[in-house]
Amino acid sequence: MGSVNETMFELTFLGTAASTPSAERGLPALLVGAGRRRFLIDCGEGTQRQLLRAGTGFRRLGHILLTHAHLDHVLGIGGLIATLGLFDVRNPLSICGSGETIRFIERYLASLYPLPRAPVPLQLVELQPGPVLSSGEFTLTCFPVRHRGTESLGFRFDTKQRRHVRADRLVALGVPPGPLRAQLAAGETVVLSDGRAIEPGAVLGPPAAGISLAVVGDAEEVESLVAPVSGADALVIEATFLEEDSALAAERGHLTAAQAGHLAAAAKVGALYLTHISGRYDPAAVAAEAARFFANVSVVNDFDRMTVAAPSHQAVRNP
Repeated sequence: MGSVNETMFELTFLGTAASTPSAERGLPALLVGAGRRRFLIDCGEGTQRQLLRAGTGFRRLGHILLTHAHLDHVLGIGGLIATLGLFDVRNPLSICGSGETIRFIERYLASLYPLPRAPVPLQLVELQPGPVLSSGEFTLTCFPVRHRGTESLGFRFDTKQRRHVRADRLVALGVPPGPLRAQLAAGETVVLSDGRAIEPGAVLGPPAAGISLAVVGDAEEVESLVAPVSGADALVIEATFLEEDSALAAERGHLTAAQAGHLAAAAKVGALYLTHISGRYDPAAVAAEAARFFANVSVVNDFDRMTVAAPSHQAVRNP
């Protein structure tokens, strides 16, 4: 039998370049599917085209989560909104970020069109570190990230704890296949044809840890990030520089691949996905540097797809 909660996280990397795009890499954007919801984290220029090229389309995109207000992470919002209007996608869109980020977005969008007359219904949401939303399947929280004096945020998705239905208990208690088993799996008490009431606790195993995903945009240090990303089944984070250029990384407020590897090891995450890749380096060298400290590491490319699913610490690259 399945579990009460089978939510997993589907990742589609839409833009994996650092500050400037290349022929192979677009500017930062990551699509996260969680249950029936879809979240776009950052929206670099050309993200609407990347969504089309990835074959994901625009339906069910309800939130844009912005890590910070630097142009390479936000400038694609205007084009995306215009495209949504032209494609007649009219579902409401919430644009979420720190106060500083949302104030920038307000000015940016006001220069394009008055917000009440935007092509799609928009809501601008200022976030404080802490809970963002909670559904029956997962929670979304945000946490502060240090990056060049900005009000930057990272995001963490966590599914609720799962309890698996024990098939042997179903048989022993005489619960027939069908809707009654589904009700028990959903945590409901059922009554059998002989009048016996069966409570979910009689057939459900002990709670198992949920699934978690942490996403960090640009960052200048990792010590403050260990706690908020701790134990995540997958961590997505930048690796703009190699350690040989650590002084330049510090000057520009970015991480080296070594720092990202250190963070993954210290936080005991399941898998490390490196993005925000500079064209000055061979991606294999970026992966190798991080792998000195954390083995399960990948440098992602545009249009890579990953699934973060149970059991704990399992992240799978999709073909």
